[in-house]
Amino acid sequence: MPAKMKLTHIEKAWILYDVGNSAFILLVSTLFPIYFNAVASEAGISSIDYLAYWGYAASAVTIIVAVLGPVLGTMTDFKGFKKPIFIGSMLLGTSGCLLLGFMRSWLAFLILFVIAKCGFSASLIFYDAMLSDVTEPERMDEVSARGFAFGYIGSCIPFIAGLALVLSSDAIGITQMQAMTAAFVISAVWWFLSTVPLWRMFRQIHYVPAQRTIIRGSFLRLWDTLKNMRSHPKVLWFLLAFFCYIDGVYTIIDMATAYGTALGLDTTGLLLALLVTQIVAFPATLVFGRLSARYSPRMLISVCIAAYTVITVFGMTLDSQTKFWILAVCVGLFQGGVQALSRSYFAKIIPKEQSGEYFGIFDICGKGASFLGTTLVSVTSQLTGSIQYGIGSLVVLFVLGFLLFQKSCGCAE
Repeated sequence: MPAKMKLTHIEKAWILYDVGNSAFILLVSTLFPIYFNAVASEAGISSIDYLAYWGYAASAVTIIVAVLGPVLGTMTDFKGFKKPIFIGSMLLGTSGCLLLGFMRSWLAFLILFVIAKCGFSASLIFYDAMLSDVTEPERMDEVSARGFAFGYIGSCIPFIAGLALVLSSDAIGITQMQAMTAAFVISAVWWFLSTVPLWRMFRQIHYVPAQRTIIRGSFLRLWDTLKNMRSHPKVLWFLLAFFCYIDGVYTIIDMATAYGTALGLDTTGLLLALLVTQIVAFPATLVFGRLSARYSPRMLISVCIAAYTVITVFGMTLDSQTKFWILAVCVGLFQGGVQALSRSYFAKIIPKEQSGEYFGIFDICGKGASFLGTTLVSVTSQLTGSIQYGIGSLVVLFVLGFLLFQKSCGCAE
């Protein structure tokens, strides 16, 4: 395996943002569903409707980001726009995260959750697009992998602090809801502080000349890109593949705790199992980053998609805490690899000066999305009356994603 790569200061600052924002997504996967379950139960919401409403909220985020993301991404390709729009999105996400713990109405919580996650998802469009500005093409696979890897392990720090408050709430004389509120505040502050180095150091290297009519110019450039996408078949087929398989990946991440809670599994056990996912994902993602220097992205991404297909089938049999722990470990082994390699693979096959524009399209399908997956799980669960069938429906996305990805790899550059 190749020698360990030494990171530059700007690469470290870029990776640190993954450490910060991952704290939010860990909350989305763990404490947020439990908090929402508490306020929803008080309002008489059933377990099936609770899971469905959570899925619909995640889907609403996708619709909003799908409409605004590509246009904002196109705007960031103009000189001087990438950093301020990135910072604005981050501030929207951190503010929403901080305020969520003070919501005691299930509907108010869901509305603010949608706002906060829109800020989070939008910031990732511009953050991912920064990859071509902070490093070189031959370093992208490993830098991207380290971002996800250190994001997993770094997010554990505020999560453990918040979880300690939740588990010891009785001993220190506060309610569990107050403890979760404190956990949300800790994660919001962690996310903000982790952004400061990138905020100070980032300089946009690749850009297109600014226009006098920025908004109109952004729409025109985006429209031209979409029209010309057929002339870039490798990019087009990869985006279709990514839309399918990453929707399945993020649906599992977003709904794992909600799924376990709806099945009646022990809350503390669920949280600890998902903490194990983060810990396992740290070395596993670093390994995938190192393997990318020896093996092709096609093989490594294909292995990850196939593994997720098996994980989804196993998830349909979930009926005990032990199986949930096995599921959590398996997800940790492949989660970071498929995310990191997909991001760096895409950055290599697109024009650098249009990275914001292309990543705006990429992230509709990616980290802020899971529209198709969450909707599929929610609708299938309600139609069949079975949460297991809802989760099992994700197999379709992984199979389609695998086939479309093979098609993409067969296209000429």
